[in-house]
Amino acid sequence: MKTLIRRLVPKRILSALLPMYHFSFALLSALFFRFPSRHIMVVGVTGTKGKSSTTEFLNAVLEAAGYKTALASTIRFKIGSESRPNLFKMTMPGRFFLQQFLREAVTHKADAAIIEMTSEGVKQFRHTFIELDALVFTNIAPEHIESHGSFERYVAAKLQLARALKRSQKNHKVMVANMDDPHGIAFLETAAVLRAPYSSKDMSFRPTKDGGVMSYKGEDIHLKLPGAFNAMNARAAIAFGEHCGIPLHTIKKGLELLRNIPGRVERIDADAPFEIIVDYAHTPDSIDQVCKAFEGKNITCVFGATGGGRDKWKRPEMGRIAETHCNSIILTNDDPYEEDPQEIVEDIARGMNKRPTIIIDRRAAIREALRRAGTSPQNIVLILGKGTDPFLMEAGGKKTPWSDAQIAREEYEALNKRRG
Repeated sequence: MKTLIRRLVPKRILSALLPMYHFSFALLSALFFRFPSRHIMVVGVTGTKGKSSTTEFLNAVLEAAGYKTALASTIRFKIGSESRPNLFKMTMPGRFFLQQFLREAVTHKADAAIIEMTSEGVKQFRHTFIELDALVFTNIAPEHIESHGSFERYVAAKLQLARALKRSQKNHKVMVANMDDPHGIAFLETAAVLRAPYSSKDMSFRPTKDGGVMSYKGEDIHLKLPGAFNAMNARAAIAFGEHCGIPLHTIKKGLELLRNIPGRVERIDADAPFEIIVDYAHTPDSIDQVCKAFEGKNITCVFGATGGGRDKWKRPEMGRIAETHCNSIILTNDDPYEEDPQEIVEDIARGMNKRPTIIIDRRAAIREALRRAGTSPQNIVLILGKGTDPFLMEAGGKKTPWSDAQIAREEYEALNKRRG
């Protein structure tokens, strides 16, 4: 149906009608499900990086404080103890989904709903008629530039969420903003509500073998997730928890109980002598942050450039940054859609001084990375780009079920058998 409409309706007219179409769906869904966000605490999370992880940290803190929570993110949908993976390949599904999700959360007597919110969702009014109690801003870096038209428009779309918080009819609304990011003040000023700023300047972080120790207000919080970036995600959850009046010792308990986030610096249990990590990193900055979390290791990195046909500017930069950190790089396929995957990886390689290994078959690329890691515990394999993405999207609408984590386990098991 979508293809037929695009063929029959001129692009100029279609572009003019789409906002009205999306807004109508948002209004109808809110009416149909009786504006459920009015009857539950709703916490939105936005930014470029760290959104999904921050939703998990927030969930851990609220659960430790006794809240029954609902959560909708790129990774999963959960209400209370029931959880299922997000298989939509979109963070904010349309077609009535979010309003129905919130109605189910209210029906099951959840106290709070945590919703990951994106600029693409804003473009389609999927945030509209969701009454926010809080918005958490993590950071902004260039992404979705082709979709929005410019970086400035991308930022403006994010700021629409701060305006939505300002318009919300809820009481005691709060804007939680990362002040290390230069856009943090814009979110605080645009929202014009209670402020809960946070920064790395009021904490310290020390990496450890199994994660890191975050020191805040005299408390050492032992995080199971590695990287200074995860300490900042946890810091956002602390800021919101403190706003809610949750004692720091309870916040600490919740953060320390969070041991793993699927597809987000996820340690793969494959009984290997070296570490295998799957992560969603798909921008220059996120690749830089993940690699820095494992400084001192011999890194073999597998990645491509997700999203054929968009954000082409980032490809050589991804290659340049990966080369500064990694001992071995294998470029591979990652959701090319209609673009030639070979052209995508060649764009990445143009940013590198040395010619990388190119293996378009992603399974074969993972297999080779595991082989190269050998048996040394000093080695680590980083499989980047897809995280928990459930499909590999290729030309002609081909949609192959996919799991980097499962394939890593399968390939290491097969490799181990061959060695044995």
